[in-house]
Amino acid sequence: MTAPGIEDLPHIEDLLRELTPQVLGALVRRHGQFEGCEDAVQEAVLAATVQWPAEGVPNSPRGWLVTVASRRLIDQVRSDHARRERESATAGEVVPEHVPDTDDTLVLLFLCCHPTLTAASQTALTLRAVGGLTTAEIARAFLVPEATMAVRISRAKQRIKAAGSSFDMPSGAEREERLRVVLHVLYLIFNEGYTASSGGELHRVDLAREAIRLVRMVHAQLPEDAEVTGLLALMLLTHARRDARTTAAGDLVPLDEQDRAEWDRGLVDEGIELVKASLAGPSLGPYQLQAAIAATHADAAEVEETNWPQVHALYLILERIAPNPMVTLNRAIALAETEGAQAGLALLATLDSDERMVGHHRLLSVRAHLLEKTGDTAQAYEHYRRAAKATASMAEQRYLESRAGRLRA
Repeated sequence: MTAPGIEDLPHIEDLLRELTPQVLGALVRRHGQFEGCEDAVQEAVLAATVQWPAEGVPNSPRGWLVTVASRRLIDQVRSDHARRERESATAGEVVPEHVPDTDDTLVLLFLCCHPTLTAASQTALTLRAVGGLTTAEIARAFLVPEATMAVRISRAKQRIKAAGSSFDMPSGAEREERLRVVLHVLYLIFNEGYTASSGGELHRVDLAREAIRLVRMVHAQLPEDAEVTGLLALMLLTHARRDARTTAAGDLVPLDEQDRAEWDRGLVDEGIELVKASLAGPSLGPYQLQAAIAATHADAAEVEETNWPQVHALYLILERIAPNPMVTLNRAIALAETEGAQAGLALLATLDSDERMVGHHRLLSVRAHLLEKTGDTAQAYEHYRRAAKATASMAEQRYLESRAGRLRA
């Protein structure tokens, strides 16, 4: 074992996050019964967090975790008198001395994003089983009681079990469809981390970083997939702005007012290279296009240098291949920059009949911004106020109320 030290604690935490899905994948492939394996792995990880800082990291940390988790699983089966048939099949197995090198993380991600689950359940199960977050951590991230999140995760496991899912990588069209679900779930996790839907903080950096870590994991296994590459690029380019997005007091700073010197150039440079790689293929997907838009913003040293015609053109393509009211809303902002605020307002008007956007704070706030540009400060004030009331994010509320206040000053 490696000699322990206080400086090793962050390393141990990162190592456990990385190894958790690999160990769970190894157990599920060997024993089946996803729920029992997941519980056993969590116990093994807990044991490691106690023992490794005191005794040192084992020479084969993955093998240590697999061995301990396997023993925990066997103990669970032996103590469960209602499962005697399974006990005879599983408890008689010898704890493996040799741990296969295969990494089943991607297979595990596909399982957690099973189509029978809701998006909320897919997200929670992914963070628990693949991300290695505790139920309490996930509950805090989504501002729900721990008991509520525990029930959600438990039900998700039961639904997967009831669906009779096998621990195998799907093939053909099913594989492509399931991969899209996986990417969407990781995209949702990142978005919640980048702009929290509610609460006092604008963003949850830990959640955004976890989404990036998981997408890096997928990209390492599928480096040729252009949409995986595009999603990683999009996350890096967006996350690069995190330090410039808020003031010291935690107030929101919009993109056009950010100090771009505070953007993380390492992430920007990596993201731009990934965008180039993702666009080299024969087809375009929504994550590639969003990454290209983020790269266009990153290319501008000052906001005045932004290539708005290119941004608008990219949103136009994105709107055609993946129609979505939020895409149209963002295109309206770019259109206003190229053809004037009235053109942007005219495009926003097409969203008024979309029930998904009725009363949405983003539509209200963008309309307020464009109305302010036209000089209609009275209507802009009213829309800023309505937008502030419509969002559950305290940081966004403060920003929108400050915009309204400036118009009345």
